[in-house]
Amino acid sequence: MPRVIGFDDAPFQRRPGAVVPVVGVVCSGTRFEGLVWGRVRKDGWTATQEVCRLLEGGKFLPQLHLVLLDGIAFGGFNVVDLPALAARLKRPCVSVMRRMPDLAAVEQALRRLPRAEQRLALLRRAGPIHQVGGFTFQVQGAEPSEVAEALARVTDRGHVPEPLRLAHLIGSAVVTGESSHRA
Repeated sequence: MPRVIGFDDAPFQRRPGAVVPVVGVVCSGTRFEGLVWGRVRKDGWTATQEVCRLLEGGKFLPQLHLVLLDGIAFGGFNVVDLPALAARLKRPCVSVMRRMPDLAAVEQALRRLPRAEQRLALLRRAGPIHQVGGFTFQVQGAEPSEVAEALARVTDRGHVPEPLRLAHLIGSAVVTGESSHRA
């Protein structure tokens, strides 16, 4: 059974520079095995480093087969450098999306932020968006067909892998006092 960690951001204040909790849930298959908790700033620049900080030197990284992200950014547009993350962790890294994003709308939103070109470059570096086996994702460090197979093995129902679903529910519960209805 693949051992996978899924990262999602928890609910956060919309003001510039707000602290954004980041939750990582480790699952073996669909069974919960562990948790890491970190933080980034809304629309900041440390998402890649924070994921690395939460894993490097810890007990989970040596056990992991795959690193999943709920989207390519945390806290608005604190964008993860997917190829750099995969290279540094020496694990395939996958940005999972619920549906094909409206890239024009994403670019328009990004253009309202400082250093928009740098953020757009990070989005482009993540690679093509694949739709395989009912999943929509970008991947660095593995073949899309292998990733789709692994995602299916860590998904209980629907098309949200269990590590991402649990990260979402736990983050919501810790921040708001109860888990949200959408995972």
